[in-house]
This record gives sequence, C-alpha cells and structure tokens, in this order.
Amino acid sequence: MGALIWLASYPKSGNTWLRSYLHNLLRNTVEPHDINEIDHFCLGESYIKWYDRLTDRPLNEMTPLELAALRPEGQVGFTKVFPDSVFVKTHNFLGEWLGYPLHNMDVTAGGIYVLRNPLDVVLSMTHHFGMTIDEAIYRLGNEKSATGLTETHMPEIHSSWSTHVRSWTQHPNPQLLVLRYEDMINEPLKYFTQVANFLGLKPSQERIERAIRNSSFKTLKEQEQKTGFKEKSEHAQSFFREGKVDQWREKLTPSQIRQIIVEHREQMQRFGYIPADFA
Repeated sequence: MGALIWLASYPKSGNTWLRSYLHNLLRNTVEPHDINEIDHFCLGESYIKWYDRLTDRPLNEMTPLELAALRPEGQVGFTKVFPDSVFVKTHNFLGEWLGYPLHNMDVTAGGIYVLRNPLDVVLSMTHHFGMTIDEAIYRLGNEKSATGLTETHMPEIHSSWSTHVRSWTQHPNPQLLVLRYEDMINEPLKYFTQVANFLGLKPSQERIERAIRNSSFKTLKEQEQKTGFKEKSEHAQSFFREGKVDQWREKLTPSQIRQIIVEHREQMQRFGYIPADFA
C-alpha cells in the first residue's frame, strides 16, 4: 500500500503538464511517453470507477450527500493500486463537501499544487468549458463552481479561484510544494528540478532535461494532433491550445481585467499576479 501524493490545481492551470513531466521522468524513456497513458501512473481522483465498486446502487440514483460519503472510502482504495507513493490528480478545493472531506488526509503523504494567473486561466476556461469570457469570469468567482455527476466522473467541487488557491496554500506545509505555472514556463529546469527534489528523487540533470523536453507543450500538442487526447473536453477542438503566459493582455478588456482583480485581489497579490498598470 502507498500513501497519496496529490497533484492539485484549479482547472486549466498546468496539472496535465506536471503529470506529463513526472510520467516522463519516472518512466525515463528516450522518446516522449504517450500522453494517453498518463493515468497509468497517476490516478484521476474523480474517475467514477473508484466509487461505483463500493456500492450496489447506481451512482446516478444516489443523493449528493451519499456521493460525498463515498469519497473518503474510495480514496482509501487508491492506496492499494501501487506499493509505493500513489500520485492522484485533483481539481477539488481543499475542504469539505456536504460535511465529508474531498481529500482523505488519513491516507495522504503530501502534494504539489500548481496555480496560474487567473487572467490567463479565464481564457483557457472559455475553450475547455465552451463559454464566453464573461461566463468564465463569473465561474472563476463563483463559490459554488462545480461539475456534476457524469457517466465517467464524480462531481468535482472547485469553488472560486480565490477559495481554491487559499484552501491549498494558506497554511505553510513542508509536505506541500506550491508552484506558479509562470515560473515553470520561464525557468523550467529550476522548478522541475525542485519537483524532483521535493519527491526525494535524485535524477541526473540530463534525465530532468529530457523529461522536460518530452513533456514540452510543443511535444504534447504534436502528440494530441497525431493520436488525440482522451482528456479533451467535448467543447474544445484540442486540449493543448497555446500554453503561453500573459495572453490576457491581448484578449481581455480593461473592465474584465479590473473585475478579476477586484474579485481576487488578495490571492493575486500574494502570488504577484496584479499587473503594475492595474495596481
């Protein structure tokens, strides 16, 4: 049995990139590892298969409260998948849903949290969720933001961007590594080495650099174009769109920028996301 290491983020903040890097680092292959096999090494917390095995009743006949009660038990099952550490992707905020924890800390060893400038997150959300920029801004600030039960996934409880970031980062924790997407873009060797060190790994710089190359946005986009990516949203033409920073300067209006800053000022200030010309 292995304890859980959460790979956590608000949606569209770099979780898939982090998982791909770790997949390539741990598999240590010369060629990029298949993006459609990421779930072979990292479990998806919301995949319904972990929970429907716990009950004889169809999940779509259960109440939200009954679904919430399944989560802690289902996550105990994660520990039996691998003998050592078990990586688990999550987009849930760190807290409770209907009185039950969204993450079972009794079987948790630690986690890595990736956050991204909300000014850019809203742009990625428009493609992934099939919504307008203003709709994405509303969702970003909605404390009740969540997804529903589907044939393949349990509900995900995101809350607002600010609540999500605060819930994971407000208390210093040596078992939690917090990364900014922008730092990973600008100084990949520094920050992906930090990830390896945090996990207690001792790979050579050559191995880290190869894993970075094999999980680069260009590589991931090329793989998706050739073979598709099973995590692509039904609303989007592709999962890997541009992967750049500061696109908001060309896409958002001044009023949209100000609205996001007003609604998320505290957490944006903490992580250096408020532009000087809008301070």
